[in-house]
Amino acid sequence: MIPFRLEWNCPTAQRIGDKQRDCAPERSLGGIPGSRMAPPACRRDNTMDPETQMRAALEEHWRASERGDIEAEHAIYSADAILDYPQSGERFRGRTTISAQRGGHPASRHFTVLRIVGSGDLWVSECVITYDGVPSYSVSIMEFAHLYVVHETQYFSSAFGAPEWRTALAEPMPGRDIARA
Repeated sequence: MIPFRLEWNCPTAQRIGDKQRDCAPERSLGGIPGSRMAPPACRRDNTMDPETQMRAALEEHWRASERGDIEAEHAIYSADAILDYPQSGERFRGRTTISAQRGGHPASRHFTVLRIVGSGDLWVSECVITYDGVPSYSVSIMEFAHLYVVHETQYFSSAFGAPEWRTALAEPMPGRDIARA
């Protein structure tokens, strides 16, 4: 089983992407066959909290991106979704076009999610996307409607060295060293 990828099975179903998802994942509780362990965000009526649904959909999107599973990666988008890359001025319209431009990328890509924050219909993912071994920092802003992404704006940046004049003011981010200019 892929970490975090759960098959849901409970009476009250919710849609995320193109898949039906419910509240009790098919996981064994204490090794007892057929037992189920509900995720902590499930409410007493067996429906998953909407924010937990969105977070789960985003986590699956990024895991599918890392696996190279184009279909699962793009299941989160509405059929008429828009993807904007402001730094290049490109706009991609429709799930099929978004999938085609990502699926045709010539580089070997790897995705590391640093954090996902959001609520309601607006969510932000901070990631490091490594293209042929070269990291690029990315911020993805996703706007949802009816549990699907309808608009994503994605910003990219290469790493850069810190100028000498501010080194006395800075401390390293957790798990990082400060790159010098």
